[in-house]
Amino acid sequence: MQKIKPLKKFGQNYLTDKNILKKIVDEISPLPDENFIEIGPGLGSLTEIILERIPEFTAVEIDSRVIDELSQKFSSISLINSDFLDLNLEDLFNKKKKKLRIAGNIPYNITSPIIFKLINSNQLVRDAVLMVQLEVAKRITAKKGTKDYGILAVLLQYFTDVKICFKVSPNVFHPKPKVESAVIHFQFKDNCLTGEEKTLFIKIVKAAFGNRRKVLRNSLSNSIFTDVNFSDAKIDLNLRAEQLEIDDFIKLTKFAAGKLH
Repeated sequence: MQKIKPLKKFGQNYLTDKNILKKIVDEISPLPDENFIEIGPGLGSLTEIILERIPEFTAVEIDSRVIDELSQKFSSISLINSDFLDLNLEDLFNKKKKKLRIAGNIPYNITSPIIFKLINSNQLVRDAVLMVQLEVAKRITAKKGTKDYGILAVLLQYFTDVKICFKVSPNVFHPKPKVESAVIHFQFKDNCLTGEEKTLFIKIVKAAFGNRRKVLRNSLSNSIFTDVNFSDAKIDLNLRAEQLEIDDFIKLTKFAAGKLH
């Protein structure tokens, strides 16, 4: 593929190391006939190795400069020239009526929006293997009571089984990012909240961590839940959000749902 200059506005850092690329595909372990989606194929380094395992799949690329060459080089893939955040995942699900398997070296500046998009469509997604900043990976996998335990940890550990697969050095990218990276694997769970309760759960978690230094009573009263009296929720409201188990946030969600309806 012709030399393409990575664009900062797209958060492009092309992964160049063949060994790392193969490790990612080994972690994905894709099989033919799966409903597989690659986010941001870029110059096609990962795409090429995935195609050794799957004869055809969907790739979503925002950068129109590479579309023609990707189409010519990988004629069997279904290429969508779009921002992944703008896609309707239900349309992709309906192509094969199978849950989505998603992977990619995603732009770090939109990691959270991508993750929230997957959570919001959790019933359509089987798993996701993503390259993220190591700092974000640590926050996602953080345990209760640690400084990294926050919104991403609670949400992703409720909706998924998540693990850090391996760390990745800046030296294997062009251009080199200023941060360490990690490949992380999310396996979405079936026993999750759906519909209104899911939306309410996300809002409860965000509100609880909205003022990390404040106790739960103050954090919730200074949020959109100011009119809900949580005193009978059977949760110690003198605790801070980082001291709560994930089940405690579920209890708060169920309680708030009862009060709001």
